[in-house]
Amino acid sequence: MNKANLQLRIHDQVAWVQIDRPTKLNALNKEVLEDLHQVFSELRNDVSVRVIVLTGSGEKAFVAGADISEFSKFSPNQGKALSQTGQDQVFAYIEQMNKPVIAAINGFALGGGLELAMSCHIRIASNNARMGLPETSLGVIPGYGGTQRLAHIIGKGRAMELILTCQMITADQALEFGLITQAVPQEELLSTAASVAQKILNNSPFAINQAIQAVNAAYDENQNGYDIEINAFGTCFGSEDFKEGTVAFLEKRKANFTGN
Repeated sequence: MNKANLQLRIHDQVAWVQIDRPTKLNALNKEVLEDLHQVFSELRNDVSVRVIVLTGSGEKAFVAGADISEFSKFSPNQGKALSQTGQDQVFAYIEQMNKPVIAAINGFALGGGLELAMSCHIRIASNNARMGLPETSLGVIPGYGGTQRLAHIIGKGRAMELILTCQMITADQALEFGLITQAVPQEELLSTAASVAQKILNNSPFAINQAIQAVNAAYDENQNGYDIEINAFGTCFGSEDFKEGTVAFLEKRKANFTGN
C-alpha cells in the first residue's frame, strides 16, 4: 500500500517505509502522520512482516521537522490536541510496536523528525546526518515526546543543552552521545539497516515482542519494569518459539521460529 506521502515495500519479512515528500524535505504534516498511523497499524497485524525500517526519500533529509504552516495559528487547546494525537497515533504507537522498528536516518532529522527517529527501537544514521530539536527558536517546545525520550537516551544535561540551544549535532556526535548505534556512509545506510534487520530475523519474534515491552517499561513511571520482565520471561516459556528454540539448541541446528 503506497500513499501520496509514503512508499511501502515488503521484502523477505522486512517492511521498508519511506516518507516521500522530497520537495518539503519530508516534513511531517497531518496527512503524513495519518498515513504513518495507518501503515504501522497494518504492519502490526501483518504476520509476513517481522522487522520495519523507516527512512526518508532522497539524501537530504530523514524528516526535516514539522510543517509549521499547518499549526502556526493554533490556539493552546489546538496545540495540546496536536501533541496528544501525534503521540497516541504515531510516536508512542511506534515505540510500542510488537516488532522492531529501525530508523535509517539520511540527512536532517530535526524537530518532529528526530522525535520520530527516537520513537524507533534502533537508530542508524548516515555520516551526513544532522540531528536536533530547534523548537524553542520558534517559541514552542518539542511536542512529540522529545523532551522525554531525548533525556532518557542521552541524559538530562545533554538533552537540556540541545533543546535550550537548538544546536544541531553530527552523526559522530550522536554516536558518542548514544543517540544512534551506528554512523555509516550514505551509500551504506540502507544495506546496514538491512544487515541489522537480518540479524533480528534470526531470533524469536515472540521473544522480541516481549523484550520490546520489557525495555520500554523501564522508562514508564506507571509500570514496574522488573515485574514486566518477570512476567514476560515466564510468558515466553509457554510459547512455541521457546520450545523450538531450546530443542534446536540441543539438536545443534538453526531454529525455525513461527512467532507463536
